[in-house]
Amino acid sequence: MKLPFPPSLAALGLGAFLTNCASTVTEKENPSATSQAMAAPTATDARRPDSSRVAAPAAGDAPAVAPPPPIAPAPGTSVPEAAAALAADKADPAAPTAVAASAEREREKKMTNAGYRTMLADAEAALKAKPNDPRALLARAKAKSYLKKYQEALPDYTAAIRYQRNNPDAYYNRGVNRLMMKQYKAAATDFAGALKYRPDDKESFFGRGVARMQMYQYKPAVADFTRAIQLDSTYADAWEYRGISYSSFSKLPEARRDLERAAQLNPEAARSLRRYVGNEGKEPIKVPGAKPAPRPAATR
Repeated sequence: MKLPFPPSLAALGLGAFLTNCASTVTEKENPSATSQAMAAPTATDARRPDSSRVAAPAAGDAPAVAPPPPIAPAPGTSVPEAAAALAADKADPAAPTAVAASAEREREKKMTNAGYRTMLADAEAALKAKPNDPRALLARAKAKSYLKKYQEALPDYTAAIRYQRNNPDAYYNRGVNRLMMKQYKAAATDFAGALKYRPDDKESFFGRGVARMQMYQYKPAVADFTRAIQLDSTYADAWEYRGISYSSFSKLPEARRDLERAAQLNPEAARSLRRYVGNEGKEPIKVPGAKPAPRPAATR
């Protein structure tokens, strides 16, 4: 599916995409004359090579986002009770790290439809033996999402979260599924949920940024893409989408910088560079691999 904005949501896979209502900004930016809402992303496009690992922050970038500070006990709550409540709200200890989760999303994206049907059958067999198994519910939901049965997948994601509310992958995947259904506000909330339990997941920041772009919240989207870049300075999709967001509220120098960086990391981003920045009467756009124009012959 062709997107008005570049097709980089496939870099998210269909693995874990959720955010918290409290962190979703209510401000709605007015789109510029050149901006437009992005169509729902496909989940089957090729993954960009920049999205497979977490790298050190680039020089000059702000430090990566730290986890939230511990919550103090509520008045009248004993220390053991507060500790138990806090432990219950921590991420699932069996959940993979952000790096491992990205690798798993990449592996699943390369599966065929036959593989997804096998995944679905295995999950259904497990649920016959244990109907409330959150892992099996999540596996069935993901299989349905990969098979583009987004509406059918949604109840399974919700059930998986009901039985295991601290699993970041369940939130992330439901967020991606909701993006496909164009439920952008709910998707942003899901990505925030994923970040609550896995605060170093660059793809969850990226997903929330995309959801915010869809709602014309370009400045909050820039903040999310910036966090993704802080976690991986070679994340081409985040550079590209941040550049597009900047162009949407007339920050053309910033947009040019980001889109040129994105094009260096992934030559396909040069299309966004031409579309969203253009020359604007300034120096020629630097397209990677472009040969310099021959100089005219000297005249006497």
